[in-house]
Amino acid sequence: MPKLESLNNALEKAVIISGNMLESRQSRGDFPKPGAPVLPYLDISGTIRLFECQWLHIRLNTLLPHCRFQTPAYISDTITRLLDRFAEQEDGLPYYGKAMLIIDEHCDLKSRNVFDQDNKGFKAIPNALKGRVFQDDDQFTLGIALVSTLDDTPACDIYVIPAEDAADFFALRAEGYL
Repeated sequence: MPKLESLNNALEKAVIISGNMLESRQSRGDFPKPGAPVLPYLDISGTIRLFECQWLHIRLNTLLPHCRFQTPAYISDTITRLLDRFAEQEDGLPYYGKAMLIIDEHCDLKSRNVFDQDNKGFKAIPNALKGRVFQDDDQFTLGIALVSTLDDTPACDIYVIPAEDAADFFALRAEGYL
């Protein structure tokens, strides 16, 4: 089994490298012809936004994978790309001195693929955010909550908020406002 996992990790890295190379070499000169409709940008990996109260919200259009030995590189890569794009469009990222990270998986009993919370590849998330929206992911700088919401559409909502806003966040979540 370790050989299969090693092969899987190597293939995952190859796909990420291949995607990065393709993206860097694509022509940026594809402009629509005058009068042609502009097609909307389709982002199938996720979205990122900042609420007025300075809560960062990232939505991944996937569930967290099983994480037996290593954190999944494609989760870190997707979050990094979303952060880069957001920082470029919004002139930077929010920064939290002491943060709370809430990872909320939306799924139902049929769509879930990892049953135990401690087996999910969530460690890739704080690692991708560390140094960009908070200094470190140590226990005094970052609190982490891993929760689930029963939903027909599988997705993973990631919130980074000031630590002092945690009570407000969970009150709003309990009332169904998020």
